[in-house]
Amino acid sequence: MSEQPAGGDLSRLRQLNASAVLRELRGDQPLTLTELSKRTRLSRASTEDVARDLLGRGWLTEVAPASGSVGRPARRYRFNAGAGRLLGIDIGGHKALALVTDLDGEVLNQSRIEIPADAGRRERLAALDRCVARALAGTSGGQIWATGVATTGLVDGTGKVMLSDSLPEWTGVDLGAHVRRLVPGPVRVENDCKLAALAETWRGVARYAKDVVFLLAGVRTGAGLIIDGKLHRGFANWSGEIGALPAAGWQQAPEHLITWLQDTASAMDGFERVFVAARAGDQGALGAVEGYVRDLAVGASALVLTLDPQLVVIGGGFSRSADVMVEPLRRELDRWCLRTPEIRVSAFADEGVALGAVRLALDEVESTITTGLRP
Repeated sequence: MSEQPAGGDLSRLRQLNASAVLRELRGDQPLTLTELSKRTRLSRASTEDVARDLLGRGWLTEVAPASGSVGRPARRYRFNAGAGRLLGIDIGGHKALALVTDLDGEVLNQSRIEIPADAGRRERLAALDRCVARALAGTSGGQIWATGVATTGLVDGTGKVMLSDSLPEWTGVDLGAHVRRLVPGPVRVENDCKLAALAETWRGVARYAKDVVFLLAGVRTGAGLIIDGKLHRGFANWSGEIGALPAAGWQQAPEHLITWLQDTASAMDGFERVFVAARAGDQGALGAVEGYVRDLAVGASALVLTLDPQLVVIGGGFSRSADVMVEPLRRELDRWCLRTPEIRVSAFADEGVALGAVRLALDEVESTITTGLRP
């Protein structure tokens, strides 16, 4: 990184240098100033100057010298993940889930409240309020540095839900304004599929992939796109909404599972029993799952053919049963795609959306992290 200011913009240069130092210190091992200087390609003096600023602001912490060192031990620094807290919220069709984490995304507390699918706006927002209050128990308001919120539907830049066809009375909800009344600090709101994709590239199975199609497989199907390592939102934040096209197959995909459920009796509730029966070899259940996957693969193939991703990741509620979905999906993609990418299954199940909301909050923090540095 060049240390010569462009156009005399010293403040911007310091921000870039600070970001470089923080990026290197996000690893597991503490580093000395000499090691930081080599990794960031900054001079020793610039590295020491930035480290001093970040240490004073609480972003770094000094680590005790290594035992057995000879002479004056070199100072070692690491990122201070405990300096603040992040809040990630997933408000969906069946639940509200809130995670409180440190600045590395390690979950410190969480709360989940089940919500009836037919709940109206007021009932759903009240459940969100209770969920957030429980998650924040024991956390002072000032500790929350930023909040990310995930919701189904199309969201604008202010945090308002512009369109939601799956939640009653949800279109028009100003979710950003509502959550800002509950917590301090900045609040960002985003579509749940996009944030689930973000979680996978941050801490999930797609950490080392630059181009990813994420499929949110559940009662509702959606997609999130990672292009060149970044979440792709599109011009109006509507990217990935291929399910809106009836020919993509996603609107009718769950009907295969619903029909099988209606035709059978079981002590087990919900869609899980279709997958349990399919896993046990029930031919009717296997046919239902294959029909679901066949429809899922139409829209997925369109995305694969368009983006040529390295990975396709299956997440969402149905990902717990992905063992009976992956091979049928691979066969369908082989039929339609010129190249079938690797298919991997999320380890987050239905918690990936909330974790992506945490990442969104961290993005907000990191975007302002270097402002106010000493010029």
